[in-house]
Parts: sequence; structure tokens; C-alpha cells
Amino acid sequence: MSQRFQGRTVLVTGGAAGLGRSFAEHFAAEGAQLLLLDIDRKGLDETAALLRARGTMCATYRVDLAVEAEIQAFAAQLIAEHPRLDVLVNNAGLAYGEIATGFTDLSQEKWLRYFAINSVAPVLLGQAVRPALAAAKGNVINITSMASYMPATAYGVTKATLASMTYAMATHFSADGIRVNGIAPGIMETPASKDSLPAETYARVQGSQMLKLHGVAEDIARLGLFLASDDARFITSEIVNCDAGNRMRGWRA
Repeated sequence: MSQRFQGRTVLVTGGAAGLGRSFAEHFAAEGAQLLLLDIDRKGLDETAALLRARGTMCATYRVDLAVEAEIQAFAAQLIAEHPRLDVLVNNAGLAYGEIATGFTDLSQEKWLRYFAINSVAPVLLGQAVRPALAAAKGNVINITSMASYMPATAYGVTKATLASMTYAMATHFSADGIRVNGIAPGIMETPASKDSLPAETYARVQGSQMLKLHGVAEDIARLGLFLASDDARFITSEIVNCDAGNRMRGWRA
């Protein structure tokens, strides 16, 4: 296996399970040292144990991304401990187990937490660790969603906002030589996807895909590693769809 990230430091948010854990495992397999952030301490410890058993250097941080003070405190600690950061993967997201919840069906409290975690936290964190990213001429990967193209749900609205913020981050961070790209996953065979849609909807969407394949976390991780690598050094301000063509089918929950 290639070692594109040998000697490099990668921060993955939402690293306790699912896509975040897959990102961590794939970056580790190519030589990176991992910094994992999540609110789920148990899941973080499980991911870290998997990586350390394979000889990967790994540190974990429990942070609530809805709380700006926690983001800033974490960033200060990170910069003190790791002055150079090669990759930031803004993977953490919130769906409340209800990706298909209607636009008007959420309380103000839930709306604000959706925006705080799905839309605002990636920008706050990116800006807070920007000095470390600049030192490494690093890059950022934001995980948006297929739902961002059809924002008829609260989840889709906040992911559409993150997509727009990805373009804004790419514009502003380019002054420091930092690339910023996004990935828009479709319905994946991950606990988050299955838990966030009714079983009937999940099966219907998977069955209607242009490619008769079921997406897995590894599909997103492999794409993310390409975008984060030197192979993609001339790519920034792009959001790459990885959804088996569902965007073309006009998916609705």
C-alpha cells in the first residue's frame, strides 16, 4: 500500500464511528498520525484502540462542536501540541435520527443545534486551526450530503449551508495555500444512514440508484484520501458527489 501520508498529521471530527472511523483507518494505513475528535468518548476509545493495535500514533479529544468555547479550547491545545496540521476532515454531523424530518417539524432548539454542528462548527474549527494548516500548506475536507441538493429537510438545509461555506472557506483559505474541498455522500451502509431514515425509505432510495451498488464508508474514505493527497494538489473549491448517481434521480426522502 502507498504511504501518501507518512509523517503527516490528520484531524478527523466524528471519529468515534462510521465514516469518521473509516477515514481514520484509511489515513492510518497510509502512514498518518491521527487526531480524533468526537463527543462520544467510548467510541473514540474504541477507534483509538483499533489504530494503536496497528502501530498508529493516535490522540483523542472529547469536544462538543455545538459549543464554541470548547472548539476554541481544543484548537489552542492542538496548535500547542501539533504546530503543523496536514489535513482536517470535518466529518462530524447531526441528524437526530431523522434525516427525513420535514422543514417545519423541528423546535427552535433542534434547529439551532443542527446549524451549530452541521454548518457553523466546520468553519469555526477550520478558522481556529488555520495557523497549523497554513504551516503545513494543508487542506480541508468537508463532508456535506446528497441531501444538500434537495434541502426539503432540516438536515438538507444545514448541509446545503455547509456546501456554500466550503466554497467560501476555499476562497479565503487559499491565501495561506490551504485547499478546501467537499464530498457529498449518498445513502451509505452506515449506522448513521440506517438510523436516520425509515427502513422503507432507506430501502427505496438504495433500490432506485443508477448504479446498482450499495455504498459503504470505504467509498467515501478512499475519495477523501485522494482529495487530501498531493495527487489532488491542483483541486480546491470542489464538492464531489459520491452517491451512485442519486442526484440525477432527484432523490426525495
